[in-house]
Amino acid sequence: MLKSLLIANRGEIACRIIRTARAMGLRTIAVYSDADSNALHVRQADEAVHIGPSPARESYLVAEKIIAAAKATGAEAIHPGYGFLSENADFAEAVLAAGLVWVGPKPESIRAMGLKDAAKARMIAAGVPVTPGYLGEDQSPERLRAEADAIGYPVLIKAVAGGGGKGMRRVESAAEFADALASCKREAASSFGDDRVLLEKYILSPRHIEVQVFGDTHGNVVHLFERDCSLQRRHQKVIEEAPAPGMDAETREAICAAAVRAAKAVDYVGAGTIEFIADASEGLRADRIWFMEMNTRLQVEHPVTEEITGQDLVEWQLRVASGEPLPRRQEELSINGWAMEARLYAEDPAKGFLPSVGRLDFFGIGESHIVRIETGVGLGTSISPFYDPMIAKVVSSGSTRERARSQLAAACHNTIVAPVKTNAAFLWRCLRHKDFIEGTLDTGFIARNEADLIGSSSPSQAVIEAAAMAVLHDEMGDGEAVQLWRHESRREPQPVAGATWRDIVGFRLNAAPRIHIALRHENERYTLDHLVEKPAQLSTIVKDDKVLVADMGQSFLFERDRYSGGASGTAADGALLAPMPGRITAVDVAAGAQVTKGQRLVTLEAMKMEHALTAPFDGTVAELPVAAGGQVTEGSLLVRVEKAA
Repeated sequence: MLKSLLIANRGEIACRIIRTARAMGLRTIAVYSDADSNALHVRQADEAVHIGPSPARESYLVAEKIIAAAKATGAEAIHPGYGFLSENADFAEAVLAAGLVWVGPKPESIRAMGLKDAAKARMIAAGVPVTPGYLGEDQSPERLRAEADAIGYPVLIKAVAGGGGKGMRRVESAAEFADALASCKREAASSFGDDRVLLEKYILSPRHIEVQVFGDTHGNVVHLFERDCSLQRRHQKVIEEAPAPGMDAETREAICAAAVRAAKAVDYVGAGTIEFIADASEGLRADRIWFMEMNTRLQVEHPVTEEITGQDLVEWQLRVASGEPLPRRQEELSINGWAMEARLYAEDPAKGFLPSVGRLDFFGIGESHIVRIETGVGLGTSISPFYDPMIAKVVSSGSTRERARSQLAAACHNTIVAPVKTNAAFLWRCLRHKDFIEGTLDTGFIARNEADLIGSSSPSQAVIEAAAMAVLHDEMGDGEAVQLWRHESRREPQPVAGATWRDIVGFRLNAAPRIHIALRHENERYTLDHLVEKPAQLSTIVKDDKVLVADMGQSFLFERDRYSGGASGTAADGALLAPMPGRITAVDVAAGAQVTKGQRLVTLEAMKMEHALTAPFDGTVAELPVAAGGQVTEGSLLVRVEKAA
């Protein structure tokens, strides 16, 4: 058995691996960049090595630095987690060449499944059904357009070397194809260094079903049943569950058997996931489920499989890497209960889900005694602009789907995070939606219901009242004398001597006591000039001049407004500012150009995603201080539009 392990990753997955490795008696070594010098995974590991500046390409993606760290600390093995170098066959080979143990599949297996076109060809040969599409070598725009026309719209353009929803575009018509192809290739080249694409028929009622597989060095391959990952936004998974709703025994047997054949076709060792697309227009049927791709690593959503099978998949990985056979035979594995996982992200749904970065001054995930929480951050730590903005994975399990769902919804409802924005309220609304409750899902669920799921970003009157009353209570204290005023008919207001906080609610003569509390929330000023006898029962936290109110998963952070001031300029006056640090990947207009409302002006790449900034109204481009390829900081002016007369 291994004695020491270096984790070539960060955040929650690094913490997850450390937990199991420590329980197995392994010495753990973390690596960290400048941005992660005080990160949770660094504090939890037995030892930590600095590997470079904050950008991943200068630290977590530099194979030589990671291998050097392993050698310097005497680590026997390297676990790559997910993301970064986890599916990089060259890195796996370098680890093995350095005399270290690679906790993952063989490099040749990674290569075989890493390129989507070659992987599909191999699956066809192994008798695994695949979706109709184009896998050809001819990558000319003309050929790709002709193939898309032949397949029939809508089609999906996918980066050959892609993953995680990157380098993927849905195209509804021939008129959209050229722009979508160019954008997809740009993102693919930036994310993977390979701009080749393949085409697939887009399934109109798709379900995303994946099967957890595991192989060892003794020729054994098993599956640990399926997960449903259909709740997605822009191809990024939001909520995952196991087993899949509506999956019958016959269909489960067919899809899981196909997954095992796929793994055996590439002599697979370790943890892997075979991803399928299902046409759910007539329910889940074995003849309407097709192979999409294989992820040759541990998945983000692996905890739901652990919860329904009672197995620790990280422990399985470490035992297989040590040369042991699989801990369980197929007949020893079974499904017990139901599990769901929600990905809590630092992002602002009200602003197009833009990542939200900064320090976590308030941090608490509700129902932590009921749900499982996988996180790499804590109170006082920061969400960095350099990496994926995941805060935590919140996992619920129960004897039934409804029990798992209701527990997860409660946890999202009671989550408090500020001043960083999160998607907790969005997750809560997803979990409470009628279609989700009934299990009638497909990958278009969020797009169809997005407006209702996002809700309002402005505080309700109940939230404002709760904030004001919390401030008032904090200032007065429980027994401190306060100055209240009463109005009697035809007389001047008179002070009430010796009044206390306890007197406030019960104090009623001809009029309510007069108060004035001014609060500010995101440049909006709110005032309260009356006492609220029965404020809404919302969670409130008062800290210095700030008060946080949590309502249905959404955290509203107010500050005492001790002055009057206007809000800062926004796109309403034509100035489009960078919402976060990033790189300009495209400039679609020139200074002096006439533009129309909604027209794309500039594309910003940040947090591994492209963000298009559009004209707020009809007008003329008055300022354009940026160019393609340039780096910008948060708040930088990208373009200013003068409104048409």
